[in-house]
Amino acid sequence: MKEGYFSKKIVQWYHESHRDLPWRNTQDAYKIWLSEIILQQTRVAQGLPYYQKFIQQYPDVRSLARAKEQDVLRLWQGLGYYTRARNLHKCAQEVVTKFGGKFPQTFEELKQLSGIGDYTAAAIASFAFHQPVAVVDGNVYRVLSRVFGIEKDVATPEGRKFFFKKANELISTTDPATHNQAVMEFGAMHCLPQNPKCEDCVFSKACVANLNALQSVLPVKSKKLKIRKRYMHYFIIRHGGKTLMKMREEKDIWKGLYDFHLIEKKRTHKIENLLEENDPLSNYHPATDRKPVKHILSHQHLIVKFIEIDIPSEKEFIRIGKTLGLKSYSLKAVEDLPKPILIERLLNSK
Repeated sequence: MKEGYFSKKIVQWYHESHRDLPWRNTQDAYKIWLSEIILQQTRVAQGLPYYQKFIQQYPDVRSLARAKEQDVLRLWQGLGYYTRARNLHKCAQEVVTKFGGKFPQTFEELKQLSGIGDYTAAAIASFAFHQPVAVVDGNVYRVLSRVFGIEKDVATPEGRKFFFKKANELISTTDPATHNQAVMEFGAMHCLPQNPKCEDCVFSKACVANLNALQSVLPVKSKKLKIRKRYMHYFIIRHGGKTLMKMREEKDIWKGLYDFHLIEKKRTHKIENLLEENDPLSNYHPATDRKPVKHILSHQHLIVKFIEIDIPSEKEFIRIGKTLGLKSYSLKAVEDLPKPILIERLLNSK
């Protein structure tokens, strides 16, 4: 393939076929950064409303830096991977304190900020500041591996290093922003993981995968994600319109979000057995007995049972809260707390 051919063809396809998305109509580093963080592990259709909410609530990096972390987490609620939200807030504060409220312009400087790796740094550097640094994500791996017949394993450091080098050899130095957008969009819209649109492809006569029927083989990815099953029993303890909750602080899913008293087991248990084991609640019977709910995360499958218990005595309610390390919240306060989406859905279903 002649030098410049790949970039020319894919940019031509992009101009004719790309989606009109708000973060593509700006060179504002803040908006570009925000969109890239939101779209990590998130589909565009799901991420777009969150992007719009964040821009409305925090129109610039200084307003985001001034926000409370709890408010940022509440706005992020439902997107998952909450470490992204905590790093988003921390990064905004770093941009303000270290760089006077302006994002640094180079790839290497951008990587020093919290939550910004090679991919996001390259996106900001090229989209906002026209730096010729290639953006490499899953879409890019797929496009390059198929078009050029690259069999390097994308799950290995060696493979990722090879693809980054190859992508930077191909990038347009005159318009790196459009080139990067084009390769990513081509992978997202045309060179799909399943059923790629090879018959109507600008590379159909040059693509190694198409010419050798390797679409299902490339890209090579050896590492497989192990799915962990967890059985979680939540106790919703209430008295007079108040509910006991706590903030999750351990290094686990949903850190910084609020949930109820939790007992985790290796399998789903009967409520009676759980109550017997749980001394502060052993004298009470559940007000409701709900069927377990399955909640799927990318790396974990949660089987969650919600057990509601009404405590008639305020004194006993306070004692139970202290014993279990929980705090009492009014209905309005609970509504305002950042919570895992499955708890939000439970509360909204009432």
